[in-house]
Amino acid sequence: LIGLEVEMVGHPSRERLLAKSLREIEDLGFRYAFLDCPPSLGLLTVNALTASHSVLIPLQCEYYALEGLTNLLRTIRLVKARLNPNLELEGIVLTMFDGRMNLARQVEAEVRGHFGKKVFDTVIPRNVRLAEAPSHGKPAILYDISCAGSRAYLELAWELMRKHGDAT
Repeated sequence: LIGLEVEMVGHPSRERLLAKSLREIEDLGFRYAFLDCPPSLGLLTVNALTASHSVLIPLQCEYYALEGLTNLLRTIRLVKARLNPNLELEGIVLTMFDGRMNLARQVEAEVRGHFGKKVFDTVIPRNVRLAEAPSHGKPAILYDISCAGSRAYLELAWELMRKHGDAT
């Protein structure tokens, strides 16, 4: 992906390349398209933000993640102001949560206190099976649908669908 970002630098309208590509497949009838971004605020992430209606932020329940969240929210505001006025914060989902750790509970309390209803009820637990899935080349729910992490991601999907009136 780094090579792609380098190639994009000299391209005119480089911030809108992904939006243009997604417009070409709009008529396929998908209700949702999730764009999984790298953990950086480079050109690929800016492209995803420019192409999106909303942002779902996965936030690890760790101290440094809070610092990164501040930078990401600043970037979202800039993209909204300059490139995509329709961009909204869909919400924040807490990930890698370990309820045995004081820090995880403190981060959860701080984020819920600051962002309120923008924080999803579903929390993704720290889970060995989730961590193993990529090394087997599979999404977590195909690797082990019964693990706590997979079940949490499925619940998050239902929560998101209920929020938009799509769950039956």
